[in-house]
Amino acid sequence: MHYTVNGHATYCYTGGKPFDAAKPTVVFVHGVLNDHSVWILQSRWFANHGWNVLAVDLPGHCKSEGPPPASVEEAAQFVLALLDAAGVRKAALIGHSFGSLIALEAASRAPERVTHLAMVGSAYPMVVSPALLESSLNDPQRAIAMVNTFSHALLAPPPSALGPGTWLYGSSRALMRRVLASNREVNVFHVGFKACNDYAGGEAAMEKLQCPVLFLLGDADQMTPPRAVKALAAKARDGRTVTVHAGHALMSEAPDAVLFALRDFVSR
Repeated sequence: MHYTVNGHATYCYTGGKPFDAAKPTVVFVHGVLNDHSVWILQSRWFANHGWNVLAVDLPGHCKSEGPPPASVEEAAQFVLALLDAAGVRKAALIGHSFGSLIALEAASRAPERVTHLAMVGSAYPMVVSPALLESSLNDPQRAIAMVNTFSHALLAPPPSALGPGTWLYGSSRALMRRVLASNREVNVFHVGFKACNDYAGGEAAMEKLQCPVLFLLGDADQMTPPRAVKALAAKARDGRTVTVHAGHALMSEAPDAVLFALRDFVSR
């Protein structure tokens, strides 16, 4: 489904279901050099179990037009504008990595509109190493290889993943290359990493929240290790932490565990 947001066509995967104003809505926000497809199992389950789903491609990524957000704050404003465009008064926000910071900032800017906030594979501050930041700008293919090495605890999927023969490292690398190639004008890889690295509003944002917060973390995550979000989690007035056996790509490495944690959380 496409919406016009800030004058640009924005793509949202809905799980194949039409929007129903009588149902609650969940918005999925992807991370750097990803798109809506990283949420495929979780978004399809929600769409088939009583929820409106908006799994968005951020601006400048794949099926969405417009300039990619240069900051977490800019991306958060986009999410709120998307809710307006879709006619959504309240929603649950679920974000992964960069997307978790976006969801946090959006929830802080319109706390009355967010029923639940799930921060998946998150950290604050989300510091990007100088080597990755430089490579994302000048040698993005090398940076893609580095990120995928750090992001996966398993090079082959567990039984609950996508099935025999699935190669998580290879499929993730292919996705990142496709997302990078989808925008020939702007290096969305470097823009996203820099936005993560520059964001300094996490603690102030957390203090403004009115909704429950879930920190959903991978115990083998090398990109955003669980310890990196403890200080932020301590500031959540209504927070809980769930750790699953996975790396940074936990939606694909532990899809069932991630789904069950999200399902139980938003059902509160």
